[in-house]
Formats: sequence, structure tokens, C-alpha cells
Amino acid sequence: MTTQWNLDLSHSSISFWVRHLMVSKVHGRFTDWSGSLTFDPRNPDGSHVEVTIDTASIDTREPQRDAHLRSADFLDVEQFPQIKFASRAIETHNDGTFTLRGDLTIRGITRPVNLEVEYAGEVKDPWGGTRAGFTAKTSIVRSDFGLTWNQALEAGGVVVGDKIEISIEVEAVKAVAVAA
Repeated sequence: MTTQWNLDLSHSSISFWVRHLMVSKVHGRFTDWSGSLTFDPRNPDGSHVEVTIDTASIDTREPQRDAHLRSADFLDVEQFPQIKFASRAIETHNDGTFTLRGDLTIRGITRPVNLEVEYAGEVKDPWGGTRAGFTAKTSIVRSDFGLTWNQALEAGGVVVGDKIEISIEVEAVKAVAVAA
């Protein structure tokens, strides 16, 4: 039996950081997203994850930068309103972690990505439900997805780094068991 889980978005997040001016990190997050999760800790190989992110919900706590990130220079939210991830396979490691392999689509370009996932376990909540926690991390090269805007610095380097670090925290509530 595999179990369907409902994502508790009030206790979950998708965040990222990228180098700025080659010396600091700009952090951001997406505030509007949804997804589905099928997971059985006794048989993680049967797991499946899909996530859809509203690109216009990008938030770096700087309105001018967010507007630029929504523009055609970066996410082009008018033409590409969503980022999507769909898992293809999961590899279980002896230490209880997983590698989740899937396809990430940004700006209409789909590339394979691997997320390193830590399963934090299950717990009964005070309302009679069962909750599970997951942490996932990956990095992508933004130019692989058509995110190529940049500006050279006089002293060398560029304004925006090409590597984006992504961190995902998920709390999920067990829904119903379904026949596999």
C-alpha cells in the first residue's frame, strides 16, 4: 500500500540562494506553490512527487529585484507562469536518506535534477492526524534553463552567479492509503 499525503503549505517552504556580485548571497523563496506526494516509508521506491510553483510568487524581500526576476530577463512570468517538478525514480541509501530523481521545468526548458532528501519520520499530531517531514536540497545551473541575464563587473566576475542552491522543507499530512 502506498499512502497519499497532503502538503501542509503553512509548515513547508521552497527557498533558494544565488551569489550576488560574487561575494554575497541573495536569498529568496516562492510563496505560492502546490503539489502531491505519494510515499510509504517501508517501500520508498514506489514514491512519487509533483510540485507546481507560481513563478510570480518569487520573493526576495526587495520589490525592485522581484519585479526584475519576474521580467523576461529572468522567469518571464507572463509567458511561463509555472515552474514544475515531477519525480521519475527514487534511490534509497543505507543512512535513511534518498536521492529523488526527476524533471524540473523552468521557462519551458526541462532538465533532469537530483534532490538529496532526508526523511524526518512520522508523528501523530494533536488533532489525530499523522504528519511526516522531509528536507530536500539540490543545486541547478540557471543558464541550463534559459536564465542567462547577467552583467559583467569592472573588476571581473558577474552580478548574478550561475549556480542556484535550492532548499525545500515539507510537512505532509497522511491522507488515505491507496492500493498500489
